[in-house]
This record gives sequence, structure tokens and C-alpha cells, in this order.
Amino acid sequence: MMECSWKVLLLMVFTSLGIQYTAIKSFRMTPAPPCSNMAAENRCGHIKDNIRRALCEDVNSQRSKKHILILATSRSGSSFLGQLFNQNSDIFYLFEPLHTVWNLFIKSNDQDTIDKRSLVGAYRDLLHNLYDCDFYALENYIKPVPEDHVAPSLFRSGASNALCSPPVCNQSQRMDERECLNKCKRVNLTLASTACRYKHMAIKTIRIPDINNLRALAEDPRLNLKIIHLVRDPRAVLASRIATFSDYRPFQIWNSSGKKPQKVDMELIGNTCIDYSTSVETGFSRPPWLKGKYMLVRYEDIAMDPVKKANEIYNFVGLEWKKSLSMWIEQNTKNVTTYYNKFTTKRDSSKTAENWRLHLNFNIVQAVQQICNKTLSQLGYRVVDSVQQLNNLPQSLVEPRMFLPFV
Repeated sequence: MMECSWKVLLLMVFTSLGIQYTAIKSFRMTPAPPCSNMAAENRCGHIKDNIRRALCEDVNSQRSKKHILILATSRSGSSFLGQLFNQNSDIFYLFEPLHTVWNLFIKSNDQDTIDKRSLVGAYRDLLHNLYDCDFYALENYIKPVPEDHVAPSLFRSGASNALCSPPVCNQSQRMDERECLNKCKRVNLTLASTACRYKHMAIKTIRIPDINNLRALAEDPRLNLKIIHLVRDPRAVLASRIATFSDYRPFQIWNSSGKKPQKVDMELIGNTCIDYSTSVETGFSRPPWLKGKYMLVRYEDIAMDPVKKANEIYNFVGLEWKKSLSMWIEQNTKNVTTYYNKFTTKRDSSKTAENWRLHLNFNIVQAVQQICNKTLSQLGYRVVDSVQQLNNLPQSLVEPRMFLPFV
């Protein structure tokens, strides 16, 4: 008689011993085939024991569901990439749910004394819960604790179509983020958990610094994890942060005057480059735990040909492409309005991908190139030696590169 996979048997052993779910969550196991070679609908039918059959069916159902993670940094184009999944009605998309964890840690601790290991561990645990459609886990980080599992608000919940639609929100028409926040501010976590179970799940985050932090999730047999690692030219990332965030005031002074103030902290952009390099080196080394789970994508490649790149991403994830996605991309990448919103996803993407070169002081460019030289080389970004090279937009700084998914 055919037996279920050894992973399921291990889960059954844990269950019989009364081990807590969190222990199972962190247990690492190497990939194994499904319960048998039978057709999917019959894989677990021969198992008479109810507990074993339930566990086996749970593993099979999770393996058919896609658990997508957009791994990115701030101001790298991740909001646009996230929309490629948010616009798909078959996907339950969440925008930065880990912000809730980060916000609580920041409020409860001095930023310089935060235990980064504990923080990353909390991120990882919450990701697992959300991929399992356990939205109640968010209540551990929402203060005051929601009553009757209704959160007064979630960080930028309006950026998720799933949270702005029935059954989570009683609104039938499509709304933009601002409309949703006005009409659907309160989030019923029970309804979100229920709605999530019938869809694929995609999560966008800028909180995970290194792909190696995701190994436990990648090796978990209950998840069908697909990691889209989004990178962008670090010089462009810094230029966008300078233009967007008020705490980059010293850089703004440097950028406008050309004179470097005494207190300019290059550590953040340096850490961004270190995180890029560490993750890319891991991905390029093709470890077994990332097989079939990792795809590196440059923002600039999406910007130059968004439909083509989006199709490649969908093909890697294993999702069917929809014509409505092509229409949405056309509407949101050919935008010619003069109105500028720093958080919008509507841009003329092919024209704005390298526009940072006209707005970033050459002295800052040189400083970033010195710190991030290795990263620029790894990802195929050319360095410049003069203001003339920097401002010569017809000569792209993005080398033609093919980064094939690890399948």
C-alpha cells in the first residue's frame, strides 16, 4: 500500500506529541514528492487514518497554491511590480504587511538596540502565518488589540484590491487606494482569512534584508514559495530616496549645493548594496533550497518592456497570463500627465527608468560607485567617470544581461 510522503509522517508525529505549530513552522525539511504518484485528486484517498489523510490533503492543496514573495528595498519599483499581482483577481495581494511588525518594534525599542535577529524571525513567522491565511497573527503587532478580530486599520490596506473587495469590504466597484481607505478603513481579519484561502497569495516587502533569511520558508514543504528578487541601480535608489524622504535632508543639501555636509550617513545605501550582493551571490550559487523558487529581476528591464518582463515573471511563478494585465500595464506605463505623485505606479516607465541621472549630483554618484562598485558590476550597471557621461541619457548605464530563473 502506498504511503504518504515522509514529510507528512513527520508532521503527524509532531501532532501526536502535542508539539506546538510554531515548532513545526521552523522545522527545515528538504523537498520531496507529493503523497503518491496517483492523480492529485486521489493522492490521499487511500489513507484510512483521518489525521494522516487530513495532513496529506493539506500538503497537496498548499502545493497547488502559489505563495509569491516580492523581495525588494525601498524606492526600487516594488510597488509597480506588486501591482502586476494585485491586478489579478485570482491573487490575494498584500502590500507591506511586515510594516506592522517593524512599527511595533520601533515604538517598543530604541532603534539602535533592536535585536535584528529577533526582528527578522518575527518577519519570517508572520509571513508563514499570512501564507497560511492566518490573519489573526497580525493581532500580535496591532495596538490596541483588535476587538472581535476587526483591525481599525492596516498599513496601506487600500493598496490591496483583495482588502478593498467583498467579502472583506462591502464595495462592489473597483476603487483607488485613497477611496478604499475612506470606505474600507476597518479590516475584518476573519473575512480576510476566509477570502485568502481560495486564492494564490502574493506579498510585497522591503523588510527582509537578505534572501538567506527566507531559507526556512523556502524549505517548508507546506509552502509553494516563489521569490521575485527585485533590484535597481543603487544610484537610482538613492536619488529616489533623496527626492522622497525628509530624513535624507543632508543628501538634499549635498545634491543641491555640490558640497558634502559633515553629517552624511552613507551606511543605509551601503547596506542596500551589501544586501543586494549577498542575496544575488546566494541566488547565483543555485543552492538546492532555492531550486524552482528564485528569479532575479532588474527594475530597469521591467521599465523598458513591462509586458514582456511581466509575462516572464508569470511564467516562472506558474500563473496564467490575463489580457486585462496587458491593458493595465499599457495604461500605467504610458502615462504622460505632468502631475507627479512620489508613490504612484503611473509613469512613462521607459522614459523615467534612468532619469535619475539628470537629478543626482555627480559627487554623490561617485560616492555611491565607490561603496557599491561590486554590486554595480554584479547586476550589470555601468559606472560613469564624468558629468558628461552621467547626463548622456541616450547611452544607457544598464548593460544587456539575462538573469535566468533558477528552475
